[in-house]
Amino acid sequence: MLTTLITSPNRASVLRLSRIPDPVRNIDPSNQSSHVAKILVPRAADTANNTLVRNYIVDTLKKLNWEVEEDSFNDTTPYGVKRFTNVIATKDPKASRRVILAAHFDSKYFPTYPGNQFLGATDSAAPCAFMLDLAEALNSLLDARLARVEAGESDEDEDDLADTTLQLVFFDGEEAFKEWTATDSIYGARHLAHKWANSYIAPHSKRRLVPFTHTNEIAGIEHLILLDLLGATRPVIRSSFQSTGWLFDRMLAVEKRLGDSGAFVYDGDSATTGDKWTSFFAPRSAMSFGFVEDDHIPFLKLGVDILHVIANPFPRVWHTLKDDASALDIPTMRRWNLILRVFMCEYLGLRPDASSDARHRVERSHNELLVDVTAEQ
Repeated sequence: MLTTLITSPNRASVLRLSRIPDPVRNIDPSNQSSHVAKILVPRAADTANNTLVRNYIVDTLKKLNWEVEEDSFNDTTPYGVKRFTNVIATKDPKASRRVILAAHFDSKYFPTYPGNQFLGATDSAAPCAFMLDLAEALNSLLDARLARVEAGESDEDEDDLADTTLQLVFFDGEEAFKEWTATDSIYGARHLAHKWANSYIAPHSKRRLVPFTHTNEIAGIEHLILLDLLGATRPVIRSSFQSTGWLFDRMLAVEKRLGDSGAFVYDGDSATTGDKWTSFFAPRSAMSFGFVEDDHIPFLKLGVDILHVIANPFPRVWHTLKDDASALDIPTMRRWNLILRVFMCEYLGLRPDASSDARHRVERSHNELLVDVTAEQ
């Protein structure tokens, strides 16, 4: 499996990534136009609210000119046949490799009131909002790199880096309808892993892919980074797999650079000053060895390298009605946005300082998206 060279933007670039777009605007539940507010409704699979949230995710990414696929299928559940739809958004479909950032967008099904009002703020409205924030933050940088490649203005190293694109996957049906079993859980992930394992890439449909090479969609995945149970204060993230221990270390290193620079300081929060903050990440000596079952399991079985970013132990509000907006901590979510922006920028080898108008393009993209989304409300 190919891996991408990780490079480090300079300090000015990191600071730019941490400010544009505003890392709070789209994770603030009190802002009714924020991503998290749009997702934070009961949205169990095969319900009207699930469709509303899916449409919001699809529309947001299409406005950023990502290629979006809605992967719909039926499956049998303890409550009969249900309809599920995964959302797969790819920035550059012609790239032969991709790194996947994923989360599930459905909320757990409860058959009666008041359980059926379960919101799943940490599980996983907040992670989905982080992914949409990341798409917005990196969009102009990804566009600029692709433009350089297509214009022949990139060097060989950038050409190689550009052949790894970012793909966002929003799984449907992660939650069990009754009790977690091999058949009553991760409906969307099981379906998509099987589909990709049996989907072969057509010749000449990807850049730099040897013609007539019979390779499936699974083979093009460098890593699957799965987010879950995030947004509450003081999460503990453990390294689950030795194969991605180095990637876990890079995410931890990004957090340390940001924290030591004072980037986590927010609204006078004494817990996030430059010289006083606590890492989200446990030392790798405390590996969890992958025992938390989640959407990554079908891909792991097919040989995909997994970085599982999940709070372990789970938030105290897990699968209770208290997993609502009150469970979310803005400084914590803001930190996740910053970590993901810088980490993925480094993974993809993006150049936020490549041109003097990069900042203008990011601001323009942010403003146009805000106008479009607001106009539709």
